[in-house]
Amino acid sequence: MAAMDSGYPVTFDVAYPESPNRFLILIRWLLVLPHLIVLNVLDALVGLGTLVAFFAILFTKNYPDFIWRFVVGVMRWTQNANAYVLFLDRYPPFGMTEGEYEPVTFAVEKPAEFSRWLPLVKWLLALPHIAILFALSTLALVAIPLLALPLLALGVLFTGRYPRGLFNYLVGVGRWGARVNAYGLLLVDRYPPFSLR
Repeated sequence: MAAMDSGYPVTFDVAYPESPNRFLILIRWLLVLPHLIVLNVLDALVGLGTLVAFFAILFTKNYPDFIWRFVVGVMRWTQNANAYVLFLDRYPPFGMTEGEYEPVTFAVEKPAEFSRWLPLVKWLLALPHIAILFALSTLALVAIPLLALPLLALGVLFTGRYPRGLFNYLVGVGRWGARVNAYGLLLVDRYPPFSLR
């Protein structure tokens, strides 16, 4: 699988599953619950780590390495779990290590130095992305359960394949969301593109 390269320091891609299990798609949401429970706890720690990183960047222009690795790891784990629920048959690992879950590529390139004052306004700069992603996610979260998930399931059940356009859309929304999350969690300074690619 070749990850999409936009030149942005956050990379996210999911390998298109060529021959998914026709019935596993119906129960993956249930099988992923242990991951979601652990990730819910880790998200609270990510919030605390981001707060510490905020002050570290403000005073030293550096994101502490151990916190940066932890936050990126939790993001990777979350992307793995999300990709499993939507597309993948292989159960994701309980872990944060890059390359541990081959069908999913998630990486963040750490800047050599961070802008000292940018963390004060990133939340404001991210508002246009948040508004658009809210609309795209609402479409994904409202239309997906009512329309898209049944289409995904029916596509897999009857054809043994995911509808390619819907797959690309959902991965694209995940990619865009991953970039904005990394920006909002102070992991990168470069403003994210308005793009599903």
